[in-house]
Amino acid sequence: METNLNNLYLFRALDAYPYELEKAVEALNYALSYDPENAKALHLMAKICDEQLNDFNAAKDFYERALASRMDIPDLYPDYIRFLINNDAPEEAQRLIDFAKSVRGIDKAGIAIVQAQLFESLNQFSEAEKAVKEAKQLALNEGFISFADTMLSRLKRKRKVQENEKRVQEHQSKKEEEANKTNWFQNRLNSLL
Repeated sequence: METNLNNLYLFRALDAYPYELEKAVEALNYALSYDPENAKALHLMAKICDEQLNDFNAAKDFYERALASRMDIPDLYPDYIRFLINNDAPEEAQRLIDFAKSVRGIDKAGIAIVQAQLFESLNQFSEAEKAVKEAKQLALNEGFISFADTMLSRLKRKRKVQENEKRVQEHQSKKEEEANKTNWFQNRLNSLL
C-alpha cells in the first residue's frame, strides 16, 4: 500500500509543478515521508530548491541523495549537470557528464548539449561548437535539431567576439611595446645630453 500512496503523491507533485508550488511541495513531502529514498521525488525537490528557492545547498543535497538512491534514472543527469554549471562547479559537472554517458537509456544528444553548455560557460567556444554538432548527429527530433542550430549560431557569434577581443588586445600590446621602445630611446638620448 505504501508504494501506491508514494506514487500517488509523486504524481500529484509532478502534476502541480511548476504552477502550483505549494501543492507540489506538500505532495513531495508526503511522498518522501513514505519513501525517503525515492529518486524521482528527490529529483523534483532538488529542482524546486534550485529553480524556485535558489537554495544551492539544499538543491545539491537533494541531487546527491537522488543519485545515491538510484544512478540509473536518465532524467536526473541533465538537470544536475546544468545545476553544477550554473553554480560554478565545472570539474564536478565534467565528471558527471563522463559518467552519464555510460548510463543505460541516457539521452546522448541531451548530454552532448550540456557538454556544450559547460564548454560555453568556460568560454571554450570551438569545443562547444563541436559538442553541439555531435548533439545534432545524435538527435532524434526536429525540435531538438532546431534548438541545436540556434545554440550553434549563438556560439559562433560569441567566438567571433572573443577572437575580435584577442586581436584588439594583441594590437594594443604591440602599440605599448613600440611606445616603450621609443620612450626608452628618448630617455637614453635625454640622459646623454
